Amino acid sequence: MEQLANQITALKEEIAAWNGGDAEAFRIKYLGTKGIVKNIMGEMKNVAPENKKAAGQLLNEFKIFTEAKHESLLQVAEEQSTAAASSIDFTLPGDNIPLGSRHPISLVKNKIISIFQRLGFAVAEGPEIEDDFHNFSALNLPENHPARDMQDTFYISQNPDWLLRTHTSSVQVREMEKGKLPIRIICPGRVYRNETISARAHCFFHQVEGLYIAENVSFADLKQTLYFFVQEMFGSTVKIRFRPSYFPFTEPSAEMDISCLICGGSGCNVCKHTGWVEILGCGMVHPNVLENCGIDSNKYTGFAFGMGIERITMLKYQIKDLRLFSENDVRFLKQFTSAV
Repeated sequence: MEQLANQITALKEEIAAWNGGDAEAFRIKYLGTKGIVKNIMGEMKNVAPENKKAAGQLLNEFKIFTEAKHESLLQVAEEQSTAAASSIDFTLPGDNIPLGSRHPISLVKNKIISIFQRLGFAVAEGPEIEDDFHNFSALNLPENHPARDMQDTFYISQNPDWLLRTHTSSVQVREMEKGKLPIRIICPGRVYRNETISARAHCFFHQVEGLYIAENVSFADLKQTLYFFVQEMFGSTVKIRFRPSYFPFTEPSAEMDISCLICGGSGCNVCKHTGWVEILGCGMVHPNVLENCGIDSNKYTGFAFGMGIERITMLKYQIKDLRLFSENDVRFLKQFTSAV
């Protein structure tokens, strides 16, 4: 009993001298679940029966003393907080908050969508994980077709094959399967290809593809649509040319070039000293694709096109390294704040 009384006396002196001002630290040390008060209360089991009443009163008094000290610390902390708040001058102007902006890819994507919406195109979207049929087979790319090597991608599983889509053409297939004609859509989204990351290529990028299917659609309709897009995106002074090309899902097919915006067509490293830069591929929808999707190719025709948004963005803002778009460098991104 005497030892317990001496221990409590020493603890009271320690508590009375506490001037740290941290009420939470005091509570944890003395009043917490593993604190000193709880531990010393456990000493009751070692007190002789005839002394338990006196020991209980002593311990209870010690607990009340400790709780009173904690309350006083809380009151001091509250007074200090009130004094600090009263010293704030609320008439002062607020701190400047830096403005954010949309990512340059988003800016250009929204611009592309806006241009084609003015021509009556609706926006269609689909899953980024696709099956083999929608990504390849329906687009006249059967298994073991050599053109599949151009779109090496990342497979989720095999037999059946599920993969990260290599183009948003899969969205076009899904829209054609619905059988609601005519179709006039653009399909923006992220796509994936197994490519080495460099200044001109990345394992993921963004596309906008377009599809128009109706009766009597011709290549002339395709050309005029793309002429309008280029003039709205890059200005009326940009020159345009079409070159014959090959795509399994279109026939005839072409690639469209514009005069280099960096050198003005005189020749530079970006355009490989040709004065021209390819921006998209296009063509008339192959009859096999129409039939694969349940559309009568004898009655309906259509055109399709596809472009990489990164390529358009690089030309529009004269950016020479594709990797800048995914590095999240604020020094690069803040340049587009005024472009919102």
